[in-house]
Amino acid sequence: MSKALVIIKSMGIGDLVILIANIHAISKSINKPVAVLAQKSTHATKILKNDPHVSEVIDLDKKGLFNIIKKIRSNNFDHSYIYSDSLRLFLISKLSGIKNNFQYRFFSKKGRNFFKTAKEFTQSILGKEIESQPKIFINNEDVNNAIKKFNISNKTKNIVCGISASGTTKRWDIKNYIKLFENINEKHPSRFFLAAGPKDQKLVDEILSSSIGKNCISFSKMTIEETLPIIAACKNCISNDTGFAHIASAVGLKCLLLFMDSPPLAYGTYSKNISIIVPEGETLESCGHDTKGKDKISFDEVLHKSLELLN
Repeated sequence: MSKALVIIKSMGIGDLVILIANIHAISKSINKPVAVLAQKSTHATKILKNDPHVSEVIDLDKKGLFNIIKKIRSNNFDHSYIYSDSLRLFLISKLSGIKNNFQYRFFSKKGRNFFKTAKEFTQSILGKEIESQPKIFINNEDVNNAIKKFNISNKTKNIVCGISASGTTKRWDIKNYIKLFENINEKHPSRFFLAAGPKDQKLVDEILSSSIGKNCISFSKMTIEETLPIIAACKNCISNDTGFAHIASAVGLKCLLLFMDSPPLAYGTYSKNISIIVPEGETLESCGHDTKGKDKISFDEVLHKSLELLN
């Protein structure tokens, strides 16, 4: 029976989450969990911790080619699936003794739709249609503990809010989020879980010191492992295009994502749980990298769609 390794070059949490559906499809095709080689920045070890389709996560570190080969070789994999057009990753796979290696055509990925490229690649190997909706598995006991610890109940709307992003051009102004939270709370008593990291503390502090701050709980000092069950205990997510939003979508939350400087066709249309807003004057097709439309996201549209989401 095949022993398979899935290799992921991408550094982001969102990229990893989008690829989960492909990992599951490969595992199901060989009727066996697969190993995943991924960079630490994806937090794959924590995100895939409870996944029955993943046997282990191996760190794709930057300490050199042969250090990674040494990690892989002892596992005796016979198949690899490389979600990249990298020659380096192909050599790592071959030199690790893996005989059957599937990979994107070299130097072919630039400018292509991220999720569609991955899906088409997997389908071409497996010879069948696959779902693009990812699923993150989280321990039910951990979710119940989060519900008790943070007093999460149906008495309020519990909303995950991805206020940060990988760059300032992908981030809606924090004052807009404060105003949005105030307006939502007037319609529906709400609690806002601020999905942001340690580097975003200034953004978090601005919200916590505002009039809506008492309704907010910050993730900025928590680990990914701590935040996962909290996210799973909520129902909705309103967010910039950020890793936390993709996690929320993959644990079943209904999400509203604001795309202002990244392509929604590549990072928003893969999931049935995601609704999309783009800058005024843009479309799903025209919005992309270098759109720089954070000041053209309509507040009224975000508020209207947020209230639709919550209803």
